Amino acid sequence: MKTRLICLLTAALGWWGTAHAAWPDKPIRIVVAFAPGSSTDIIARLLGPQLTAQMGQNVIIENKPGAGGNIATQQVMNAPADGYTLLMHSVAYSVNPSLFANAGYDALRDLQPVAMTGVTPNMLYVHPDVKANNLSELLALARGGKMSYASSGNGTTTHLGAELLFRTLAKVDVTHVPFQPAAATQAALSGQVPIASTSMPPAVPHAKAGKVRPIAVMSLKRSPALPDVPTVAELGYPGFEANTWFAVFAPARVPAEVLDRLNAEIGKALAADAVKERFAALSLDGQPMDRATLRRYLEAEVAKWGKVVKDNGLKAD
Repeated sequence: MKTRLICLLTAALGWWGTAHAAWPDKPIRIVVAFAPGSSTDIIARLLGPQLTAQMGQNVIIENKPGAGGNIATQQVMNAPADGYTLLMHSVAYSVNPSLFANAGYDALRDLQPVAMTGVTPNMLYVHPDVKANNLSELLALARGGKMSYASSGNGTTTHLGAELLFRTLAKVDVTHVPFQPAAATQAALSGQVPIASTSMPPAVPHAKAGKVRPIAVMSLKRSPALPDVPTVAELGYPGFEANTWFAVFAPARVPAEVLDRLNAEIGKALAADAVKERFAALSLDGQPMDRATLRRYLEAEVAKWGKVVKDNGLKAD
Protein backbone atom coordinates (compact mmCIF):
# COMPACT_ATOMS: atom_id res chain seq x y z
CA MET A 1 0.00 0.00 0.00
CA LYS A 2 2.77 2.42 0.94
CA THR A 3 4.67 1.66 -2.27
CA ARG A 4 1.51 2.18 -4.32
CA LEU A 5 0.82 5.52 -2.63
CA ILE A 6 4.36 6.71 -3.35
CA CYS A 7 3.93 5.70 -6.99
CA LEU A 8 0.61 7.52 -7.25
CA LEU A 9 2.09 10.68 -5.71
CA THR A 10 5.10 10.51 -7.98
CA ALA A 11 2.87 10.12 -11.02
CA ALA A 12 0.66 12.99 -9.92
CA LEU A 13 3.61 15.27 -9.33
CA GLY A 14 5.09 14.27 -12.65
CA TRP A 15 1.80 15.05 -14.42
CA TRP A 16 1.53 18.43 -12.65
CA GLY A 17 5.08 19.34 -13.56
CA THR A 18 4.55 18.37 -17.21
CA ALA A 19 1.28 20.29 -17.43
CA HIS A 20 2.75 23.27 -15.64
CA ALA A 21 5.83 23.32 -17.85
CA ALA A 22 3.56 23.35 -20.92
CA TRP A 23 2.12 26.74 -19.96
CA PRO A 24 0.56 28.29 -21.93
CA ASP A 25 -1.58 25.56 -23.47
CA LYS A 26 -4.70 27.67 -24.07
CA PRO A 27 -5.53 31.31 -24.90
CA ILE A 28 -4.48 34.09 -22.52
CA ARG A 29 -6.92 36.87 -21.71
CA ILE A 30 -5.78 40.42 -20.96
CA VAL A 31 -8.51 42.45 -19.27
CA VAL A 32 -8.03 46.15 -20.02
CA ALA A 33 -9.15 48.48 -17.25
CA PHE A 34 -10.36 51.18 -19.63
CA ALA A 35 -12.42 51.58 -22.79
CA PRO A 36 -11.29 50.97 -26.38
CA GLY A 37 -9.15 53.82 -27.66
CA SER A 38 -7.55 54.60 -24.30
CA SER A 39 -3.77 54.50 -23.99
CA THR A 40 -4.07 51.33 -21.89
CA ASP A 41 -6.13 49.70 -24.63
CA ILE A 42 -3.79 50.88 -27.40
CA ILE A 43 -0.82 49.26 -25.67
CA ALA A 44 -2.67 46.00 -25.05
CA ARG A 45 -3.69 45.78 -28.70
CA LEU A 46 -0.17 46.53 -29.91
CA LEU A 47 1.32 43.83 -27.68
CA GLY A 48 -1.41 41.23 -28.17
CA PRO A 49 -0.51 40.06 -31.70
CA GLN A 50 3.20 40.07 -30.91
CA LEU A 51 2.67 37.94 -27.80
CA THR A 52 0.43 35.61 -29.78
CA ALA A 53 3.19 35.08 -32.34
CA GLN A 54 5.84 34.54 -29.67
CA MET A 55 3.91 32.19 -27.41
CA GLY A 56 1.88 30.19 -29.91
CA GLN A 57 -1.39 30.89 -28.11
CA ASN A 58 -4.00 33.53 -28.84
CA VAL A 59 -3.85 36.58 -26.60
CA ILE A 60 -7.39 37.94 -26.29
CA ILE A 61 -7.98 41.58 -25.33
CA GLU A 62 -11.13 42.30 -23.32
CA ASN A 63 -12.15 45.81 -22.24
CA LYS A 64 -13.79 46.11 -18.83
CA PRO A 65 -14.05 49.86 -18.07
CA GLY A 66 -15.72 51.36 -15.03
CA ALA A 67 -15.01 52.90 -11.63
CA GLY A 68 -11.63 54.22 -12.68
CA GLY A 69 -10.39 50.73 -13.52
CA ASN A 70 -11.59 49.14 -10.28
CA ILE A 71 -14.10 46.81 -11.99
CA ALA A 72 -11.43 45.20 -14.15
CA THR A 73 -9.02 45.02 -11.22
CA GLN A 74 -11.52 43.19 -9.03
CA GLN A 75 -12.40 40.80 -11.86
CA VAL A 76 -8.78 39.78 -12.38
CA MET A 77 -8.08 39.69 -8.65
CA ASN A 78 -10.77 37.02 -8.31
CA ALA A 79 -9.79 35.05 -11.43
CA PRO A 80 -8.07 31.65 -11.21
CA ALA A 81 -4.38 32.04 -10.35
CA ASP A 82 -3.20 30.13 -13.41
CA GLY A 83 -1.67 32.90 -15.53
CA TYR A 84 -4.43 32.85 -18.14
CA THR A 85 -6.20 36.00 -16.93
CA LEU A 86 -4.16 39.19 -16.69
CA LEU A 87 -4.87 42.87 -16.09
CA MET A 88 -3.60 45.79 -18.17
CA HIS A 89 -3.83 48.95 -16.08
CA SER A 90 -2.28 52.38 -15.74
CA VAL A 91 -0.81 54.47 -12.95
CA ALA A 92 -4.39 54.78 -11.67
CA TYR A 93 -3.93 51.28 -10.23
CA SER A 94 -1.56 52.77 -7.64
CA VAL A 95 -3.79 55.79 -6.95
CA ASN A 96 -7.29 54.31 -6.62
CA PRO A 97 -6.95 52.68 -3.18
CA SER A 98 -6.22 56.14 -1.75
CA LEU A 99 -8.78 57.97 -3.88
CA PHE A 100 -11.83 55.72 -3.50
CA ALA A 101 -13.55 55.05 -0.19
CA ASN A 102 -13.54 51.40 -1.25
CA ALA A 103 -11.53 50.58 -4.36
CA GLY A 104 -12.08 46.89 -3.65
CA TYR A 105 -8.42 45.91 -3.67
CA ASP A 106 -5.08 46.41 -2.00
CA ALA A 107 -2.55 47.46 -4.66
CA LEU A 108 0.34 45.64 -3.01
CA ARG A 109 -1.43 42.51 -1.81
CA ASP A 110 -4.32 41.38 -4.03
CA LEU A 111 -2.49 41.38 -7.36
CA GLN A 112 1.15 41.18 -8.28
CA PRO A 113 2.95 43.24 -10.92
CA VAL A 114 4.06 41.21 -13.94
CA ALA A 115 5.65 43.66 -16.37
CA MET A 116 5.99 47.35 -17.07
CA THR A 117 4.90 48.08 -20.64
CA GLY A 118 5.51 51.78 -21.09
CA VAL A 119 5.55 55.36 -19.92
CA THR A 120 4.17 58.39 -21.75
CA PRO A 121 4.00 62.10 -20.95
CA ASN A 122 0.65 63.68 -20.26
CA MET A 123 -0.33 66.53 -22.55
CA LEU A 124 -2.45 69.66 -22.24
CA TYR A 125 -4.35 70.57 -25.40
CA VAL A 126 -7.39 72.53 -26.54
CA HIS A 127 -10.13 72.51 -29.16
CA PRO A 128 -9.08 74.65 -32.18
CA ASP A 129 -11.81 77.21 -31.41
CA VAL A 130 -10.15 78.09 -28.10
CA LYS A 131 -8.34 81.39 -28.61
CA ALA A 132 -5.09 80.36 -26.97
CA ASN A 133 -1.95 79.26 -28.77
CA ASN A 134 0.28 78.77 -25.74
CA LEU A 135 0.14 78.22 -21.99
CA SER A 136 0.29 81.88 -20.97
CA GLU A 137 -2.62 82.72 -23.28
CA LEU A 138 -4.60 79.75 -22.00
CA LEU A 139 -4.06 80.75 -18.36
CA ALA A 140 -5.05 84.36 -19.14
CA LEU A 141 -8.20 83.11 -20.86
CA ALA A 142 -9.02 80.90 -17.88
CA ARG A 143 -8.58 83.82 -15.49
CA GLY A 144 -10.98 85.88 -17.54
CA GLY A 145 -13.89 83.49 -17.35
CA LYS A 146 -15.10 80.11 -16.16
CA MET A 147 -13.46 77.26 -18.07
CA SER A 148 -13.29 73.50 -17.70
CA TYR A 149 -10.91 70.73 -18.64
CA ALA A 150 -11.40 67.05 -19.36
CA SER A 151 -9.10 64.46 -17.83
CA SER A 152 -8.76 60.71 -18.17
CA GLY A 153 -10.49 60.23 -14.82
CA ASN A 154 -10.39 61.08 -11.15
CA GLY A 155 -7.06 60.38 -9.55
CA THR A 156 -5.17 59.78 -12.79
CA THR A 157 -1.97 61.74 -13.26
CA THR A 158 -3.77 63.60 -16.05
CA HIS A 159 -6.08 64.91 -13.31
CA LEU A 160 -3.50 65.37 -10.57
CA GLY A 161 -1.00 67.00 -12.92
CA ALA A 162 -3.55 69.48 -14.26
CA GLU A 163 -4.72 70.35 -10.75
CA LEU A 164 -1.11 70.96 -9.72
CA LEU A 165 -0.56 73.23 -12.72
CA PHE A 166 -3.82 75.17 -12.68
CA ARG A 167 -4.68 75.50 -9.02
CA THR A 168 -1.44 75.13 -7.09
CA LEU A 169 1.08 76.79 -9.41
CA ALA A 170 -0.88 79.15 -11.67
CA LYS A 171 -3.62 79.94 -9.11
CA VAL A 172 -6.33 79.55 -11.74
CA ASP A 173 -9.74 78.03 -11.01
CA VAL A 174 -10.52 75.61 -13.85
CA THR A 175 -13.32 73.09 -13.39
CA HIS A 176 -12.34 69.43 -13.66
CA VAL A 177 -14.57 67.14 -15.74
CA PRO A 178 -13.50 63.47 -15.46
CA PHE A 179 -14.03 61.10 -18.39
CA GLN A 180 -13.02 57.63 -19.37
CA PRO A 181 -9.57 58.00 -21.02
CA ALA A 182 -10.62 57.74 -24.68
CA ALA A 183 -13.74 59.84 -24.04
CA ALA A 184 -11.64 62.73 -22.68
CA THR A 185 -9.97 63.14 -26.07
CA GLN A 186 -13.33 62.93 -27.81
CA ALA A 187 -14.68 65.64 -25.51
CA ALA A 188 -11.92 67.99 -26.65
CA LEU A 189 -12.35 67.01 -30.31
CA SER A 190 -16.06 67.81 -30.22
CA GLY A 191 -15.68 71.00 -28.20
CA GLN A 192 -17.79 69.56 -25.40
CA VAL A 193 -14.96 70.60 -23.07
CA PRO A 194 -12.49 73.25 -24.31
CA ILE A 195 -9.35 71.89 -22.62
CA ALA A 196 -8.09 68.35 -22.14
CA SER A 197 -5.34 66.77 -20.09
CA THR A 198 -4.64 63.18 -21.16
CA SER A 199 -1.75 60.88 -21.87
CA MET A 200 -0.34 61.39 -25.36
CA PRO A 201 -1.28 58.25 -27.38
CA PRO A 202 -5.00 59.04 -27.92
CA ALA A 203 -4.26 62.69 -28.72
CA VAL A 204 -1.15 62.54 -30.93
CA PRO A 205 -2.93 61.53 -34.19
CA HIS A 206 -5.50 64.31 -33.72
CA ALA A 207 -2.81 66.85 -32.88
CA LYS A 208 -0.89 65.96 -36.04
CA ALA A 209 -4.13 66.29 -38.04
CA GLY A 210 -4.85 69.74 -36.56
CA LYS A 211 -8.03 68.59 -34.83
CA VAL A 212 -6.73 69.65 -31.40
CA ARG A 213 -4.08 72.23 -30.53
CA PRO A 214 -1.30 71.04 -28.20
CA ILE A 215 -0.36 73.54 -25.49
CA ALA A 216 2.31 71.70 -23.48
CA VAL A 217 3.60 68.27 -22.55
CA MET A 218 4.08 67.40 -18.89
CA SER A 219 7.39 65.52 -19.19
CA LEU A 220 10.76 67.06 -18.36
CA LYS A 221 11.84 66.73 -21.99
CA ARG A 222 9.95 67.35 -25.21
CA SER A 223 8.33 64.36 -26.87
CA PRO A 224 9.84 63.10 -30.15
CA ALA A 225 6.27 62.48 -31.35
CA LEU A 226 5.50 66.23 -31.17
CA PRO A 227 8.91 67.93 -30.93
CA ASP A 228 7.55 71.45 -31.45
CA VAL A 229 5.34 71.28 -28.36
CA PRO A 230 7.10 72.77 -25.30
CA THR A 231 7.14 71.25 -21.84
CA VAL A 232 5.38 72.85 -18.89
CA ALA A 233 8.81 73.03 -17.26
CA GLU A 234 10.05 75.21 -20.14
CA LEU A 235 7.12 77.57 -19.76
CA GLY A 236 7.90 78.92 -16.33
CA TYR A 237 7.35 75.92 -14.04
CA PRO A 238 10.78 74.28 -13.60
CA GLY A 239 10.79 70.63 -12.60
CA PHE A 240 7.12 70.10 -13.46
CA GLU A 241 6.47 66.48 -14.44
CA ALA A 242 3.35 64.32 -14.69
CA ASN A 243 3.62 61.12 -16.69
CA THR A 244 1.42 58.05 -17.09
CA TRP A 245 2.73 54.48 -16.91
CA PHE A 246 1.13 51.20 -17.91
CA ALA A 247 1.71 47.71 -16.56
CA VAL A 248 0.42 44.16 -16.55
CA PHE A 249 -0.79 42.53 -13.31
CA ALA A 250 -1.87 39.03 -12.30
CA PRO A 251 -3.79 37.44 -9.42
CA ALA A 252 -1.72 37.17 -6.27
CA ARG A 253 -1.10 33.41 -6.31
CA VAL A 254 0.05 32.86 -9.90
CA PRO A 255 3.27 30.77 -9.72
CA ALA A 256 6.52 32.70 -9.97
CA GLU A 257 7.76 30.69 -12.95
CA VAL A 258 4.68 31.69 -14.96
CA LEU A 259 5.14 35.35 -14.01
CA ASP A 260 8.81 35.20 -14.98
CA ARG A 261 7.87 33.74 -18.38
CA LEU A 262 5.29 36.48 -18.90
CA ASN A 263 7.77 39.17 -17.89
CA ALA A 264 10.32 37.83 -20.38
CA GLU A 265 7.78 37.50 -23.21
CA ILE A 266 6.45 41.03 -22.70
CA GLY A 267 10.01 42.37 -22.63
CA LYS A 268 10.69 40.55 -25.90
CA ALA A 269 7.50 41.98 -27.42
CA LEU A 270 8.50 45.52 -26.43
CA ALA A 271 11.81 45.02 -28.23
CA ALA A 272 10.16 43.97 -31.51
CA ASP A 273 10.77 46.52 -34.27
CA ALA A 274 7.09 46.86 -35.20
CA VAL A 275 6.08 47.53 -31.60
CA LYS A 276 8.95 49.98 -31.03
CA GLU A 277 7.99 51.95 -34.15
CA ARG A 278 4.34 52.26 -33.11
CA PHE A 279 5.31 53.18 -29.56
CA ALA A 280 7.62 55.92 -30.81
CA ALA A 281 4.94 57.35 -33.11
CA LEU A 282 2.55 57.60 -30.16
CA SER A 283 5.14 58.99 -27.71
CA LEU A 284 5.21 55.77 -25.71
CA ASP A 285 8.48 54.73 -24.15
CA GLY A 286 8.67 50.97 -23.67
CA GLN A 287 10.36 50.42 -20.32
CA PRO A 288 10.72 46.74 -19.45
CA MET A 289 11.66 45.97 -15.85
CA ASP A 290 12.37 42.73 -14.02
CA ARG A 291 9.67 41.83 -11.53
CA ALA A 292 11.63 42.82 -8.43
CA THR A 293 12.38 46.27 -9.84
CA LEU A 294 8.76 46.72 -10.88
CA ARG A 295 7.60 45.74 -7.40
CA ARG A 296 9.80 48.41 -5.82
CA TYR A 297 8.61 50.96 -8.39
CA LEU A 298 4.97 50.14 -7.60
CA GLU A 299 5.54 50.48 -3.85
CA ALA A 300 7.06 53.94 -4.40
CA GLU A 301 4.17 55.00 -6.66
CA VAL A 302 1.54 53.87 -4.15
CA ALA A 303 3.25 55.92 -1.44
CA LYS A 304 3.82 58.99 -3.65
CA TRP A 305 0.34 59.31 -5.12
CA GLY A 306 -1.30 58.35 -1.84
CA LYS A 307 0.37 61.38 -0.27
CA VAL A 308 -0.76 63.67 -3.12
CA VAL A 309 -4.35 62.48 -2.74
CA LYS A 310 -4.28 62.92 1.04
CA ASP A 311 -2.53 66.30 1.02
CA ASN A 312 -5.05 67.71 -1.48
CA GLY A 313 -8.13 66.10 0.04
CA LEU A 314 -9.04 64.43 -3.25
CA LYS A 315 -11.88 61.93 -3.46
CA ALA A 316 -13.52 60.01 -6.28
CA ASP A 317 -16.89 61.48 -7.32
